[in-house]
Amino acid sequence: MRKQVLGFLGVAALGVLVLSLMANVLLSGMLFGKKADHVQEPDRFQQLLVQSAASDAAHGPRIAQIDLTGVISSDEDGRGSSLVTETKRALEQALADPRIKGIVLRIDSPGGEVTASDTIYHAVKQANERKPVVVYMDSMAASGGYYVACGARKVVANVNTWTGSIGVIIQSFGYGSAMEKIGLTKRVFRSGVFKDSLSGHREMTPEENTYTQGLVMQTYERFVGIVSEARGIPVEALKNGIADGRIISGADAVDLKLVDRTGYLEDAWQAARELAGVSDAAVVKYTRPAPLISLPSILSKASLETQRLEIDIADRLLPRLRAGQCYLLPESLVP
Repeated sequence: MRKQVLGFLGVAALGVLVLSLMANVLLSGMLFGKKADHVQEPDRFQQLLVQSAASDAAHGPRIAQIDLTGVISSDEDGRGSSLVTETKRALEQALADPRIKGIVLRIDSPGGEVTASDTIYHAVKQANERKPVVVYMDSMAASGGYYVACGARKVVANVNTWTGSIGVIIQSFGYGSAMEKIGLTKRVFRSGVFKDSLSGHREMTPEENTYTQGLVMQTYERFVGIVSEARGIPVEALKNGIADGRIISGADAVDLKLVDRTGYLEDAWQAARELAGVSDAAVVKYTRPAPLISLPSILSKASLETQRLEIDIADRLLPRLRAGQCYLLPESLVP
């Protein structure tokens, strides 16, 4: 009798499991079908309260803190997003929220791609025209990081911040002699004399050197012009002084007029309050919603394709740069 009961319960449990699986498949089909007919909206940033206010934080004025960290790049992650798009979306959300009266952009970045840095700078500058934007420089805000900071209304740096590094760099590798030693020859068919200018299999011609240097200087001129406009420093004074790629401390940056003052993150929050005209405002930090499906998807893919999961943290330790592309980065950080 006991075996019959256990058998019945096993069959019932199996039936429930089958019904559950069928329901999940049906629900998944409905969800995917719905997504096929509608454009999926990006997730909104969550607001984490980091400093309360005396007034009602739920309905009172707020200062939004947005973090920009790491190498500035337009490379997309697994969710189809990039540092550029994430920063722009965060700024747009802060501008659209009537409770947000000011923005603090915390930068901790050595710089990055020229176009990516310029795109974020433009977004910051546009946001600053509608609501005051204060930049707080953390451990490092150099080169492209400083480029972005020039779009803000006020810049606060820690005394130990590495900043400056106003300049442009491009690199390629020469491996022609190594190929010759092992008997390899690269054959190239090109449509013009400049088509393989930065290829490492041969030496660059004087004409190629001149042309490439001209491209670098064109970007440099724009960088210096932006700093000059933002900080009120004559272009020639920058070129003959600190705009030679050097890194300087936050304390020296005040004396050189690259930043407004030294301080801490809390000082940047207070500066944003003052510029926005709200003495009592809570501070909220914008954070990305946690992707619940990401880890199961990665584990499933690893199981089906390779039977192992690899985690690559190399790009967190050193910038992963592409040869032949212009960067706004300190030379010491270019591998």
